[in-house]
Amino acid sequence: MPSATSRAQATGADPRRHYEALAAVPSTLRIPLAARAFGDAMFPGVAVGDAHAARMMAALDDDGQTWLEDPACIYGVLARTRCFRQVAQDYLQAQPAGQVVNLGCGLSHYFQWLDNGRARMIDADLPEVLAIRDLLLPPATARHTQQTLDLRGDDWWASLGLPGRDGMPVCLLSEGVLMYLAPSQVQALIHTLGERAPAGTLLAFDALCWLTVGQAQVHPLVRYTSAEFTWGLRGLAELREAHPRVRLAAVHEVMNGFSTGHSFAGSAFRFVTGVPFYAVYVLQVV
Repeated sequence: MPSATSRAQATGADPRRHYEALAAVPSTLRIPLAARAFGDAMFPGVAVGDAHAARMMAALDDDGQTWLEDPACIYGVLARTRCFRQVAQDYLQAQPAGQVVNLGCGLSHYFQWLDNGRARMIDADLPEVLAIRDLLLPPATARHTQQTLDLRGDDWWASLGLPGRDGMPVCLLSEGVLMYLAPSQVQALIHTLGERAPAGTLLAFDALCWLTVGQAQVHPLVRYTSAEFTWGLRGLAELREAHPRVRLAAVHEVMNGFSTGHSFAGSAFRFVTGVPFYAVYVLQVV
C-alpha cells in the first residue's frame, strides 16, 4: 500500500498549495500540528510521541517558528492531546471493538495511539483539510476512514453513519473546534448527541470561557490566523442542562500543570466565574 509521501509524489500534488489556501478557522490546525511536531522536546513531561507531525511540517515547508512563540500554548496542546487520547483509550478498554470519531480532526492522527487491532475510527473534517490529509497521512483502511464533515449543519450524525439509540456507544472527540462555532450550533450539536446517540456514548471537547468571545486577536497564536472565537462556556449548568440524556462526566483543566502560577490563577478564575478559563470537558449520554 503506498505511503502518504509516495501518493503525493505519484500524483504530483503539492500539499503546500492546500495548506496555504486554508480558510481562517481551518488554518488554526497549524498550531496543534506544530505543537505535536516540536513540543515534545520543550515539554517532555507531556510528550505525545506523534509519529507523523514533524514529517508533515517538513512536507508543508513550515518550520513551525510562528506557532512556537508561546510555550503555554504548546504545553496546552500537548496536555489536551494526552487528555483526549486517554478518554478514547479508556473507552476502548471497555469497548475494544468500539468506534472513535474525531469531529474536526485537522491533521491529527489519533489512530496511531488507539489502534488495538479491533477498534474503528473516523477522522472527519472539511474537504480542504481532507485534501491535505489525503496527501500526507497513511491511506484509509477498513477500520480507519475519513469523511467530509461540517458541524455547522444539523445532519452530521446521519452523514457519518453513526448508530442510533439502540446501537453500541461511540466515543467522539472534538479538539479545537467548538470555540469557533456559534452558540446555537454548539447547542444543536449537544442536542443531536442527546437525541441520537446510544447510551454510554462520550463526547470530549475543549472550550474557552465566554470572556474570550470576540477576543482572538489577543491570543498569542490564533491572532495569526484571522479566526475568531464565537462561543465560550458561561457556566457548567449550560452543559448539565443541554439535554436530559446528557450529563457532564468530567472536567480537565489541562493548563494547571504548566506552572504554579497557572494553577493558582486557574483556581482563582474558576472561583470567581464558576467555569475554567480553558478546559477539556467530557459529556456522557445516559
